[in-house]
Amino acid sequence: MLPRNKDLLGRARQLRRDMTKEERRLWYGYLRDHHVKFYKQKIIGPYIVDFFCSAAKLAVELDGSQHYDPQGQAYDVRRTAYLEEQGILVLRFSNTDVLRRMEGVCEQIDEMIKHRLNCTASKHTETSEGATYDRSF
Repeated sequence: MLPRNKDLLGRARQLRRDMTKEERRLWYGYLRDHHVKFYKQKIIGPYIVDFFCSAAKLAVELDGSQHYDPQGQAYDVRRTAYLEEQGILVLRFSNTDVLRRMEGVCEQIDEMIKHRLNCTASKHTETSEGATYDRSF
């Protein structure tokens, strides 16, 4: 189970209510009804990620202008490093990507989910008794 800072619950709820137009477009236009479950504004440790697929351990982040100044970039580097330590892959898209090339964004997300789920499945091998074990240890 991933770590979670419960002190961020109020902020995560607020972010869910006040999604940006780009977040709403990606959520209602694709992720909400995706065949693999996604969560919006998911708390992971000391951070809140925009969208999270636990089955694929995939975070999808939409970056607005605040992510492109030096302070925002440094924060994103720390945040991504933390998430990667938890085994989570972070996909980043600009808000402009979602507005101008939504289909391409969705295709990239879908391809990464397929890849991540196939990698996870290939770690499990059947024994002669039919049981499975995780080869990643």
